[in-house]
Amino acid sequence: MDAITDSVANTPVTVSARAARRIGEILKSEPTGTMLRVSVEGGGCSGFQYKFDTDREQADDDLVISRDGATVLIDQVSVNYMAGSEIDFVDDLIGASFKIKNPNATAACGCGTSFAL
Repeated sequence: MDAITDSVANTPVTVSARAARRIGEILKSEPTGTMLRVSVEGGGCSGFQYKFDTDREQADDDLVISRDGATVLIDQVSVNYMAGSEIDFVDDLIGASFKIKNPNATAACGCGTSFAL
């Protein structure tokens, strides 16, 4: 890896205050101990896509991000694709959704959930 890529790979994934609030709202209706799991999968119109699930099980090697009472889990394979990213929540004229600002993505589709490296 070059120095820029290496420095991004060592940068943590963050969760914005807006995203933490929305995650907290979602998890209120779930059983106690439920967390949001974010992962990267092959597919989508740009090659990779983000997946959002609720999960009550944390793996030993998950990245765990806690902010304002919200807990996000990211598996180690997905962390490699998401290093340096910010998980945000936007509510605009098009609709409300989680958006990931990923510095590793070289292209993204209009829906905001698919990206290329």
